[in-house]
Amino acid sequence: MDKLIIGRKEVADLPTFGLMHKIVKIDSGAYTSSIDVVSAKIHNDQLKVIFEEGSEEMSFQNYSKKRIKSSNGIIQERYIIYGKIILGGNSYETPFSLTDRSGMKYPILLGRKLLNKNFIIDTSKTNQLKFF
Repeated sequence: MDKLIIGRKEVADLPTFGLMHKIVKIDSGAYTSSIDVVSAKIHNDQLKVIFEEGSEEMSFQNYSKKRIKSSNGIIQERYIIYGKIILGGNSYETPFSLTDRSGMKYPILLGRKLLNKNFIIDTSKTNQLKFF
């Protein structure tokens, strides 16, 4: 498959997490993609996550923990879960780190692990992919 040209922001669906038509920021400086969560806790060997205020709690059996250095240089231990993201009509399975991004403009960042093999980034553009 040829690489798609994307801008610095795109619109995506993340059906695994119940998030549809969300603006995602392209972050070639980040290795792993990340997603904002209201809460994430372990209960009975399952990761219980609330992605948005007022949304239902979701359960994940397959998760891991990883130490990740944030953009401000602080190392955080974060939960990692895999999920599907749909960009430009194409579906990709990729890991997402769960973190509190409530003070940030964009709740979802897409990192190099997803971007490298699939996309070319044109930072002068936004919304290059047709939303299906």
